[in-house]
Amino acid sequence: MGIERRSPVGLRHQLRAGARPGALRVGGRQPLLPAAGGRKLVYTGTKDGQSQIDTVTVTDQTKVILGITTTVVRDVARHHGDLLEKTFDFYAQDDQGTVWYLGEDTTSFEPNGHTDTSGSFEAGVDGAQPGIIMEGNPQIPDAYRQECYAGQAEDTAWVVATTGSSKVPYGKVQHVLSTLESTRIEPGAYDEKVYGPGIGIVSERALTGTSEVAQLVSVTG
Repeated sequence: MGIERRSPVGLRHQLRAGARPGALRVGGRQPLLPAAGGRKLVYTGTKDGQSQIDTVTVTDQTKVILGITTTVVRDVARHHGDLLEKTFDFYAQDDQGTVWYLGEDTTSFEPNGHTDTSGSFEAGVDGAQPGIIMEGNPQIPDAYRQECYAGQAEDTAWVVATTGSSKVPYGKVQHVLSTLESTRIEPGAYDEKVYGPGIGIVSERALTGTSEVAQLVSVTG
């Protein structure tokens, strides 16, 4: 399986002129990862041996990276109200419907009061490059780099299924897409993600190591 690679210059040329920043919106070219300002997705699950509620919000904020105006998506994880992690992800979509990932600003909050920002990166800084979160027309056995920051963020995804359904607390979702993910930073670790049309991520789970799972509970906005 080959890894799809596209240049930042190519991405700038592909972004649609006059589109909303990042072109991430419900009804857009990529129904498997849609977004609109104010949309909120709530997930419940477990991570690091404890329960977790994860709230993902598409903000009305933007950030210019490599000359590209990206959409800022906020991801907040809590355990019984205590803040575990807060991440701002930066996305943009090209005119082929491919959703690009141009970095993240992430902070983990430790029990001792310390914070950890490792894993944060921005395309164009210190050799980091844009990655692909979702192809415009994903097909088996496509593979693509999601995060491209050597030694810090090196996730890769493979499309493993383009049909089927998934049942989560939100309900039964039809016509889902499933991907397998791994990272060079943790050899041998694999995760599965399931995407639903008009929704985005429906569920994700670790296939190796400590049990980790997240399932969609609600979508608003």
